[in-house]
Amino acid sequence: MTVFKLEHRTPTKLSEKVAYKITQSLKFILNVFYGTQYAKRAVILETIAAVPGMVAGMFNHLKALRRMKDDGGWIRDLLDEAENERMHLMIFLEIAKPSWVERLLVFLGQGAFILVYGFIYLFTPKIAHRIVGYFEEEACKSYSDYIEQVDLGNVDNIGAPEIAINYYGLSEAAKLKDVLLAVREDEAKHRDNNHAYSDAYESNQLPEHQN
Repeated sequence: MTVFKLEHRTPTKLSEKVAYKITQSLKFILNVFYGTQYAKRAVILETIAAVPGMVAGMFNHLKALRRMKDDGGWIRDLLDEAENERMHLMIFLEIAKPSWVERLLVFLGQGAFILVYGFIYLFTPKIAHRIVGYFEEEACKSYSDYIEQVDLGNVDNIGAPEIAINYYGLSEAAKLKDVLLAVREDEAKHRDNNHAYSDAYESNQLPEHQN
């Protein structure tokens, strides 16, 4: 089993500082609405997190078609990331039970983020992937806080939803903490992958069709 570590890539270049500032702005907005409401916070978090992989996958798919060259496996990885984040959302919908007002906020937030992120990716994929890398760093922190609150007894360690048991192959006796640990591992992978994608753009070590 992977040993989880909280990691942070210190921004040094201007592009990284811009990406980090955007991420911190998103974090601030999220804290305003759902500071310590961890389950509902996760719903919003996963709604936004499911967007970048799909947007990036679409842009890379279209680019590969235009250039009639292989994508180097990026498209599948990015779409798998989007699907994984979508499943996180489905899991937390079972836990949080958001109201119609909160669902409306999700709808509006997702729509705005698709437009903004799509615009950023169109002009600078390097910054777009760095934003996601930093966003996933914050997701790892958020889930670590969630797990800590469960350990302290401030959040009930309820039984894991059936959808999470099936998706992660957990035992029927699995609890919320087991789900949170699995989700956090996913977010750590997305964090590392997106920082690596951004590094690839930085060093021009891209699949042939993107050079």
